[in-house]
Amino acid sequence: MFHKNDDDDDDPLTTLIIPSSTTTNTLSFNENNNNNMNMNMNMNMIMPINPLISRSSSFNDFNNNNNNNNNRRRRATSEDSLSTISTSTLPKSSFQNHLSSHTLFFTRLGFNFLTYLGVGYKWITRFLALSCYAVLIIPGFFQVGYYYFFSSQIRRGIVFGDKPRNKLDLYLPKSNDGPKPVVAFVTGGAWTIGNKAWGSLLGQQLSERDIIVACIDYRNFPQVTISDMVADASRGISFVCNNIAEYGGDPNRIYLMGQSAGAHIAACALVEKAIEEAGEGESSSWSLSQIKAYFGLSGGYNLYKLIDHFHSRGLYRAIFLSIMEGEESLHRFSPEVTVQAPNFANAASLLPPVVLFHGTGDYSIPSDSSKSFSETLKKVGVRAETILYEGKTHTDVFVQDPMRGGKDDLFDDLVAYIHAGDAEASAKDAAAPPRRRLVPEFMLRLAHIVSPF
Repeated sequence: MFHKNDDDDDDPLTTLIIPSSTTTNTLSFNENNNNNMNMNMNMNMIMPINPLISRSSSFNDFNNNNNNNNNRRRRATSEDSLSTISTSTLPKSSFQNHLSSHTLFFTRLGFNFLTYLGVGYKWITRFLALSCYAVLIIPGFFQVGYYYFFSSQIRRGIVFGDKPRNKLDLYLPKSNDGPKPVVAFVTGGAWTIGNKAWGSLLGQQLSERDIIVACIDYRNFPQVTISDMVADASRGISFVCNNIAEYGGDPNRIYLMGQSAGAHIAACALVEKAIEEAGEGESSSWSLSQIKAYFGLSGGYNLYKLIDHFHSRGLYRAIFLSIMEGEESLHRFSPEVTVQAPNFANAASLLPPVVLFHGTGDYSIPSDSSKSFSETLKKVGVRAETILYEGKTHTDVFVQDPMRGGKDDLFDDLVAYIHAGDAEASAKDAAAPPRRRLVPEFMLRLAHIVSPF
């Protein structure tokens, strides 16, 4: 049983794991309007789960410095290259208290999840591996956490909707010389532990290159299921499209990006929007014409192909189907399947260019997921390509590599796409100093080995 203390009412993160409705010994989920079957999950059953978080190229028109990295990156692309394509500042003396409270929350989250899923040998092993992984990257975690709470360049908790956790964080460049390109980012978290703060490292680094980053929060399972997550993300995208100019962003240069589960959610929002604009559904407050390109990092786009893989990894079929609102809904929430429908032809022409990034060593979501989606998109007329990072895992590209400092293939690729056609910005990128290392190399290598993702 989930236990909610009185103090939790003031904790904005409590809704990550504690549903808003009255908690009982069982949780019931309605699978679909056409199916009146309820799934009752006993809180005491032993059901281990393996969490999914993210891990992670090269293209010819990068500068010659990238040639040294071709042995570590592969590019699968069509002939049509895409390379042209209100906050209060906390007092610093309170940093330890705020960091401790958030650490305590996520510890409680883990134990609540243990109660919900039951305790089994496999799950405990994964949990211990996750604990070791967290300890190894903690030097970087402290530095990023300090930046997140105290940087004057971050606008945290901007409300974009009327649902719980309908908030986003904005990472703003220091310079304000003209409208900036924007990345609207949907973070990962296995549809269960996603949080906008997960994007703080990406936000910090891209903002240093004069790119605004909007990290969009959304509600997680078991509080909601996938359709609500997609709706939350869509509301956040709408806010960015319609309001980013007030924060110095260029509304004509907005890039949508998602990572892991966030890549899946963002892709679903993109496909749903295409169907709406093609006249097969109700329109809403943002347009695909405002999205310059979609970047998907380590995402899964065909749930039929992934359900058995997730089951073998510990995200068991019964739970996964509850998240996705039943087996009959897998088609709707599999973008790769949806775009192949005969009645999607008109909608396909509305989709922006798509670039999918993936590590070949990713065993949480195999890189074949991105390759297959890219090939499917090209078959229906969408400009798409896949950029593969040789040997990189689900967390390497998103966590370890950015904390390593210096050369970062994914970061360089993102910046090159966003600044393509902007000679002045590209010149600044070329002259930018190397990024600072956050974690010693031996700790990052150990983190790569013990990571359960």
